[in-house]
Amino acid sequence: MQDHPGQLPIPDQAASDPKAIELVRIWAGNGKQQVAMATGLWDDPANWGIMLVDLMKHIAIAYEQTGGLEPSQTIARIKAGLDAEWSSPTDEPTGHVLK
Repeated sequence: MQDHPGQLPIPDQAASDPKAIELVRIWAGNGKQQVAMATGLWDDPANWGIMLVDLMKHIAIAYEQTGGLEPSQTIARIKAGLDAEWSSPTDEPTGHVLK
């Protein structure tokens, strides 16, 4: 697989684990989100909700470490963005599962 100049590094813990699997890859390209995901990972879609909450917490930690923003403020802003997008979508995702 070719590296891309915009690609993020693989975290050390994942790189050193031969059983690690990438869950989601999201790119901004050609003015839209481009998404690849491990679709067969969990039988219960609720597990994606758990992963998304964990991701929000990681984002909050990153904002605290890089900008000093309190995690609770970051979470509140993320939730506000979710509510706004849910009630008035800026885009309608399309696509298909690649095999």
